[in-house]
Amino acid sequence: GMSFILIDRIDVLEAGVRAAGVKCVALSDPVFVDHFPEHPIFPGSLLIEAMAQLGGCLAEASYHAEQPDTRRALLIQADRAKFHQPVRPGDQLGVECRVASLLGHAVQIEAQVSSVRGEVAQAVLNFRLMTVDSPTLHQSRRALYRQWLAHWERPPELR
Repeated sequence: GMSFILIDRIDVLEAGVRAAGVKCVALSDPVFVDHFPEHPIFPGSLLIEAMAQLGGCLAEASYHAEQPDTRRALLIQADRAKFHQPVRPGDQLGVECRVASLLGHAVQIEAQVSSVRGEVAQAVLNFRLMTVDSPTLHQSRRALYRQWLAHWERPPELR
């Protein structure tokens, strides 16, 4: 499965439309050992990865709402990434994704991250929906999605 999970929960998931989730940044995160000692800042590359994890979930849900086959979202391009302010330990981040376009096996998603201090980051993410012949991957991905949606009274079935 994913070696590091950068979304803690999903609060909104509308296939073909949008998703919203939360990432809580903890001082205990191993990334802060090196980035940077005595001046901990959450790396921009991981903010893109957080947007990509939620965006990938939205891309898959959007594709599966229309198509019978199961595919996995692969990030193929990240455009117009901007970082507006640093993220520090203790920040709770809101991650939001919107489907900009869904054509065949290609999904474009507009993503942004914000905190109580305002906008933190944004990017346009392009995914390709790939056929993956790996029952293990599908199983671990479904387990992750169940975890992200565990607090929902009636969570949607995600493939």
